[in-house]
Amino acid sequence: MAKMILLVIDSFGIGAMEDCGEYNQADCHANTFKHIREAVPSLHIPTLYGLGLGALADGKEPPFIAYGRSKLAHHGADTYLGHQEIAGSCPKKSTKRLMKDIHNELADALKDEGYEISYPWPDRPVFLVNGGCVVGDNLESSLGNIINLCADFNIMPFEELKRVGKIVRGHVDTSRVIAYGGPYTSIERILSVVKEKNPGQWGVDSPKAGVYGKGYEVFHMGYGVNIEGQFPMIAAEHGLKVYRIGKTADVLHGKGPAFPLVDTDKILQILKETYEQEKENAAYLVNIQETDLAGHSEDPEWYAEILNKTDLWLKDFLPSMNEEDMIIIMADHGNDPTIGHSNHTREYVPIMIAGKKVRPAHIGTRGTMADVGATMSDFFGLPKTEQGESFLNMIL
Repeated sequence: MAKMILLVIDSFGIGAMEDCGEYNQADCHANTFKHIREAVPSLHIPTLYGLGLGALADGKEPPFIAYGRSKLAHHGADTYLGHQEIAGSCPKKSTKRLMKDIHNELADALKDEGYEISYPWPDRPVFLVNGGCVVGDNLESSLGNIINLCADFNIMPFEELKRVGKIVRGHVDTSRVIAYGGPYTSIERILSVVKEKNPGQWGVDSPKAGVYGKGYEVFHMGYGVNIEGQFPMIAAEHGLKVYRIGKTADVLHGKGPAFPLVDTDKILQILKETYEQEKENAAYLVNIQETDLAGHSEDPEWYAEILNKTDLWLKDFLPSMNEEDMIIIMADHGNDPTIGHSNHTREYVPIMIAGKKVRPAHIGTRGTMADVGATMSDFFGLPKTEQGESFLNMIL
């Protein structure tokens, strides 16, 4: 009986990749970990530092576990694409689109399905669906990468929002369509924070829309993703239970227990409880999302608070792991809250592997995060993922 945990600290990058300028020149100054450390004296993460951050960021003596870093193989720096890559399949290249070029087609498609469409401003490419959902450009990811649907759940419940989102997804080839919202905002508040971020790019300023937090729900729809070649679906096909906890329940496809949570305390509590209760082989795919939300909010204090909380939890949890078990701690991209923009940043991500049978090893710089999904499949003796090379033989 063996268990394997993947813990993704969302957006926890460790320095700009060499090709950052091809995506966003500002990203070339990004280093999420170091800049948060400089900005927040109360940051205290000795567990993570000892697991490999110290060696990766500061050249400290290598830890007595396995560690390394990875490039991003997907285009840009995106949570959804990053998780598809981690799971073992890099999505095919999508097309960048802005609402100014496609809003008429999307509005017509929704009208054909019986929805009422209205434009709050005649000169902005942003429209309302049934008075409760705003469709516009995503302002937090790379330009033209995502179309957002932001809803007031008091007018448009989440299940209806997902139906609207699927129609939009069927008529656009951007990397992602995101349908999200909450019950503690209003359509008036959402409309009040619609803005133009770049020339012709109009959308909702999500951190200011009042949707994050209590009652927040989100549904991600990707483009050109081969889910059958990913670890969670391979595992499901072969009868291995896979828990998806946190944002992984939204962005990764699977058939096991799913807990679509945002609150870090609840995520770590569910992980600990299910880990202790599970008596069979099992995998855990976990995402700490609040670090990413803090990055989007350009709030290093909040970011540091979540890192401190996660580090303290790891200090208590790691010694309790069973003999056969393993945990991989990593990120999916960067989101440096100190460099003047609220977008994801194209950074290297750390990979830290711990477990009683894990031997000291430097796994180097991986060419793709898909190596993690490949390693998870290898750990359980499952067929290979679509992409990625296992590093299991380097660490056991």
